[in-house]
Amino acid sequence: MRAAVCLEPGKLVLDQRNTPAPPPPGWVTLEIARVGICGTDYHIFEGKHPFLAYPRVMGHELSGRVAVLGEGVTLAPGSLQIVNPYLSCGTCVACRKGKPNCCMQIQVLGVHADGGMCDRLNVPAGNLYSAGDLTARDASMVEFLAIGAHAVRRAQPTAGDRALVVGIGPIGLGAAIFARIAGLEVTLLDSSEERLAFAHDRLGFQSTALVGPGVEDGLKRITGGDGFDVIFDCTGFAGSIEAGFTRLAHGGTYVLVSVVKDTISFADPEFHKRETTLVGSRNATAVDFQHVVDSISRGLVPLDALATHAVAFEDVPAFMAERAHDKRGLIKAIIEIA
Repeated sequence: MRAAVCLEPGKLVLDQRNTPAPPPPGWVTLEIARVGICGTDYHIFEGKHPFLAYPRVMGHELSGRVAVLGEGVTLAPGSLQIVNPYLSCGTCVACRKGKPNCCMQIQVLGVHADGGMCDRLNVPAGNLYSAGDLTARDASMVEFLAIGAHAVRRAQPTAGDRALVVGIGPIGLGAAIFARIAGLEVTLLDSSEERLAFAHDRLGFQSTALVGPGVEDGLKRITGGDGFDVIFDCTGFAGSIEAGFTRLAHGGTYVLVSVVKDTISFADPEFHKRETTLVGSRNATAVDFQHVVDSISRGLVPLDALATHAVAFEDVPAFMAERAHDKRGLIKAIIEIA
């Protein structure tokens, strides 16, 4: 079968690999249909991912059709499935608490194990959710949106709360969309005029702010000096995370969606006087995937605007080499495999 293999940083090739062995009990062989390209994939290509061994078949935003059933699996052959790429152990403390998204031994397809930039892939049946009436493209977009939906659910917001989403790449846009679906008044903050214009013109977000001189005064005006009830940081930059603590309203919740290797510091008096709730948000669970599917079905998620690029499988190496360094006009690229 065909596979896009990242041999080492900066070197991605199309190769021939053996078709997967018959799936073990409880697993399924999927014929991969579409693969969304994630920021993680660009980081792997650039050699910036800290927990990765090369060579690696990337790809964890996946949709596929059931091709071969392992023993005990009753999914309909040929049915389109959404893939939850977080393979959990099922026995650690997080799994026992119903939080497989932060399993102590988590294996993420395309990161810790080979992923879906290939023709076929074996996946546990428990990590598959029916795509229902979704197209293959739309089904492949559920996973990255579920991360934003999970972050909003972690915040436990109240309709009418004022929310600030910092960093509006695909994950930040997902958080913003699901904050809006939850009834929050959403403001977007980013350093890119292009992305803010896209969010305003194509996605309908009216309240935006550009990083630069005077931005803090502008944010204060938006909330009348109260601060934001909920802040979602999706930037991946320590400085941005640290700046957010003073933008938060008293009694507010700060959700860290992005991950940084740095040590984060903040002034305890500012943190304490607000009685700040600080929340980490990692990956997503079945509840979040279903919420995304339901929201798409209700017409609440502007998928056509978010899916900015379609990429033929044979063009993946050239696309990655170009777009790892040039994200202009790019929100979500979808690889067309089957």
